[in-house]
Amino acid sequence: MERSSARGASGGRKWAVELCDSAPSSSIRDVPDPLGYSRTSLELEESAPGKAKKEIDANFKQAKAWETAQAPFKNLFMIGFMMWMAGNTVHLFSIGITFSALWQPISALQAVNKTFEPFKDARTDTLLPKLLFIAMNFAGLGLGLWKLNSLGLLPTHASDWVSTLAPPTNVEFSGGGVPLS
Repeated sequence: MERSSARGASGGRKWAVELCDSAPSSSIRDVPDPLGYSRTSLELEESAPGKAKKEIDANFKQAKAWETAQAPFKNLFMIGFMMWMAGNTVHLFSIGITFSALWQPISALQAVNKTFEPFKDARTDTLLPKLLFIAMNFAGLGLGLWKLNSLGLLPTHASDWVSTLAPPTNVEFSGGGVPLS
């Protein structure tokens, strides 16, 4: 077995490929483009300094800001259904659901700027999404306050504050079933 038979004329192996071209005159421009490839479209994209990409990013941030602003609206139906299922009697589950319905909007209202901070940009206006976010959270807060009132836990009469005053009289009274026989 001769080792020289596997070597080329230059002393290197026949199948060796030189990856770095040391000839200074060769250029990428000397190589013809493949069929269907246009170098001019690539040069046009590089000449516009990412203007289209920045606009796409701004539109994406604006869409995500609106999506974040509408998130409390989706939560309103869930909380409303849970409060409806809890009923109007005072027990642990209904009180827990009600205070959860009050706590979520309050904590969201405290963190409005932090919520919309990832979307803040010179090209992105977050004022209207913030206002919608605040309005939806106030609607959730109103839903929680309505539930507190329907449970009788919201002080709405003077007798709730002063123990010497008599509580208001009930306007109507309903009772259960009358035997038909």
